[in-house]
Amino acid sequence: MAKKLWMIGRVAIFAVMALVTFCLGMWGALALWYRLPGNLIVRTIGGMIWAVGALALIVIAINRHSWLPFGVYVTIYAALLFWWASIAPSNDRIWADDVSHLLTGKVEGSRVTLSNVRDFSWRTDDDYDARWETRHYDVDRLATADAVLSYWGSTAIAHAMISFGFDDGSHVVFSVEIRRKRGQQYSALGGFFKQFETILVAADERDIIRVRTNVRGEDDYLYLLRMDKAAMRALFLSYVQAANKLAVTPAFYNTIASNCTTIVYRMAKQIDPGLPRDVRLLLTGYLPEYLYKVGALDQGVPLDTLRQRGRITERARNSAPGDDFSRVIRISDAE
Repeated sequence: MAKKLWMIGRVAIFAVMALVTFCLGMWGALALWYRLPGNLIVRTIGGMIWAVGALALIVIAINRHSWLPFGVYVTIYAALLFWWASIAPSNDRIWADDVSHLLTGKVEGSRVTLSNVRDFSWRTDDDYDARWETRHYDVDRLATADAVLSYWGSTAIAHAMISFGFDDGSHVVFSVEIRRKRGQQYSALGGFFKQFETILVAADERDIIRVRTNVRGEDDYLYLLRMDKAAMRALFLSYVQAANKLAVTPAFYNTIASNCTTIVYRMAKQIDPGLPRDVRLLLTGYLPEYLYKVGALDQGVPLDTLRQRGRITERARNSAPGDDFSRVIRISDAE
């Protein structure tokens, strides 16, 4: 009986080791495919060699009931991880035009000067007038903070931005985004494999919201956040601090660990340490439910009503060139 249990345990351990080796092998293959130096053919061959090698070691280990193949795999995997750790983010690449300039900010008392605020006029994704501006803000005159969510397919996934409004009617939007190289396309899977750096964009609402609704065909929603002025000010300055840090110390974008929502959460956590973690911080399309739950939205109104009122897609699409865009998207259908 003891011998039988020992055999069963040995088989179970082998099965677990084989499964772990397989999963790590697939990760290694993808890491090589995304980041191995060279063209697509070189990267594909490298990834395939790694995947086939991992599978071969699993088969040998199982057929020969030997731990040696696992030991070999641990050794070469350590070499892979050493190479992976050596891949460092950079601010020195040939960037796409809309992420070509890094945001920086200078704080003097309540006055904040933001350099490289984006104010593009978009006709298509490839046809636009590029403008980068230096703008001045007084955080003592902050009046509102809005969460803007932009959906492009699944209801579970959205891009989240924060728009700050001032008592003179002006707005500036902060958005954590991937920093694409020129000609590079977004890939959610690539976001797990150091394919993109992170950039924090500050932009005019007419630029960063309108390009999503009017050019890319996305569906956008705006939610007024319940924040006192002290918290609003602290969050605004946290964005400035994060931008200055990225300008000095580049960082990779990660689809899960360091995306448009998780970075906002980490900044908000500094203001409210009791802010709970939630899966909706990863499934960003459900962020309104999370905000409603923690009291960041008006709980005196049903969330479905807030969602209906907050849909700004058609208002943005119907706006004219000379309109006050920020005012137009905030005029509810009832008005």
